[in-house]
Amino acid sequence: MTFFKSLSLSIFLLTTLLFITSTRAATIDIRNNCGYTVWAGAVPGGGRRLDRGQTWTINPPAGTKQARVWPRTGCNFNGAGQGRCQTGDCGGVLECRGYGQPPNTLAEYALNQYQNQDFIDISLVDGFNVPMEFSPTSGGCTRTIRCTADINGQCPNELRAPGGCNNPCTVYKTDQYCCNSGTCGPTPLSKFFKERCPDAYSYPKDDPTSLFTCPGGTNYRVVFCP
Repeated sequence: MTFFKSLSLSIFLLTTLLFITSTRAATIDIRNNCGYTVWAGAVPGGGRRLDRGQTWTINPPAGTKQARVWPRTGCNFNGAGQGRCQTGDCGGVLECRGYGQPPNTLAEYALNQYQNQDFIDISLVDGFNVPMEFSPTSGGCTRTIRCTADINGQCPNELRAPGGCNNPCTVYKTDQYCCNSGTCGPTPLSKFFKERCPDAYSYPKDDPTSLFTCPGGTNYRVVFCP
């Protein structure tokens, strides 16, 4: 009996070790290639000022979902980390604990989900403020997502905002644009975003062409102004 107990314990420990190894925390490097300062926001993660060429690394734990990284612009913070940003502001603090205020370009992810896959996307459902690239850096996954069009410069007048371009849901707050009832489709205004960034979410139900997967345990890079 002792032998079988020891064998069962060994199998349990091995299985646990394999599970922990396969569901380790991811590494996400966030780099600012813009010719201006960007204050990165991340939930989970917090926030960091990134001057041109600077990088910030976060390590979200395995199983993290409904997570995002985004750029903030036009920020001013005091020594205590209190202040405001023109775009992407997260409650007037440097270290974000909640999501940013539109307009802001989003890199969204969920780690180790269905069949141990990561789900990643770039979303313009909160509008656009800074060009972005979101790409895997390990695990054999090669799917790079980019949104680098001049959306701010070409933004329709009704969606223009200081420092960025709003998504129509932010402006009109109707079911047509926000999909509150769960039944909606593309609109001429959402198509403005889709035509310029075909791999990015342009409205909430844009999953078929905008949501991508990588194996769990993959590491990633988010680049502002790639």
